[in-house]
Amino acid sequence: MPVPKKKHSYSRKMSRRAQHDKLDAPNLTICPDCKNFKAQHRVCGTCGKYKGVQVIEVPTLQ
Repeated sequence: MPVPKKKHSYSRKMSRRAQHDKLDAPNLTICPDCKNFKAQHRVCGTCGKYKGVQVIEVPTLQ
């Protein structure tokens, strides 16, 4: 069975692992009712609607 001839350096090892450590921006869509950004397939936190149906009651600020 083949064995590596030399040890990989710390920086080479960490740069290989760093490919999976990056952060991705969340996918946001525009709510068709209130025109604010919301996460996909989630209830809108501003108006409380999902697919045009009122799902939760959102308190209004006075």
